[in-house]
Amino acid sequence: MEELIKKIKSSIQLSSEAEQYLQSISLEKTFSKGSILIREGQNVNNIYFVTDGCLRSYCTDKKGKEHTLLFGIKNWWISDYIAIHNNESATLTVECLKESNVIQFNAKKLNGILELFPEYEPFQRNLLERHVVSLQKRILNQLQLTASERYDLFLEQYPDIEQYTRNYHIASYLGITQESLSRIRVEKVK
Repeated sequence: MEELIKKIKSSIQLSSEAEQYLQSISLEKTFSKGSILIREGQNVNNIYFVTDGCLRSYCTDKKGKEHTLLFGIKNWWISDYIAIHNNESATLTVECLKESNVIQFNAKKLNGILELFPEYEPFQRNLLERHVVSLQKRILNQLQLTASERYDLFLEQYPDIEQYTRNYHIASYLGITQESLSRIRVEKVK
């Protein structure tokens, strides 16, 4: 929690009351590899800040194929935001790819901080803007870059993640088959 508070304080002035409130609505947890934090179809009440580890969020299509939306690594937030904000069942599953330490927040209480402590708003707005930018870049990359270029960008964004992920996780994130991923890797070695 100290790291998160320090991160927040690096961008805004946070009162001691707001800091105490954040601590009162948070719970530090460790999840083992394979743990499911959110399961598709369930109600979603929590948002997670990753302090260590590797998680992924994914959806499953009608044919049973998994599509990885994002990987949650240190200092990233992860949840099913559509489910939270639209008050509907989860469309994503969030799982731990390795043992992970997170700070768990009740989504309603975390969103309530804005009414209680308006000074938190610039931090929250910045997070939201960065999240939107990240998703927009991801969409544009899927549309404009070759599979090989997307793989290079993936390695740049997630330099150590391959040791925790399976090939189908990476392939589904890149929007390619596992066979295509293997071909790209072979070409990179040449």
